[in-house]
Amino acid sequence: MDNQTILSPTPSGLRAITLVMYGLMSLAVFFGITGIAAVIINYLKYQDTLNTLYESHFLWLRRTFWFAVLWGLIGLVTSYFLIGIPILIANAFWVLYRVIKGWLLLIDNKPIEAAVSSKRNFSIG
Repeated sequence: MDNQTILSPTPSGLRAITLVMYGLMSLAVFFGITGIAAVIINYLKYQDTLNTLYESHFLWLRRTFWFAVLWGLIGLVTSYFLIGIPILIANAFWVLYRVIKGWLLLIDNKPIEAAVSSKRNFSIG
């Protein structure tokens, strides 16, 4: 038979994927490789989230990852001069703040307004 049913992710499936990405990003503070896994999932599944509340969470996590990488590199480069250590610590707390904020909004089935409002002004990827 040639009839193939194309199944799109259910909202609960997107919710589970988003929760997994938040978990991976929280672990990225300690094990950076999990952040890479989260952003790969993010880019692969982003099209499925368009026009859903999950789109804002995907954008939020994507920006969290890329800015964490930027500040992590700045912290590593400047750690030779000892200024990098506070930068790395601040970066870790910033990532945890964004993960916790996003996770709490996701639990309440709310989009992240900051991600929605800045979508048209700034986008990485």
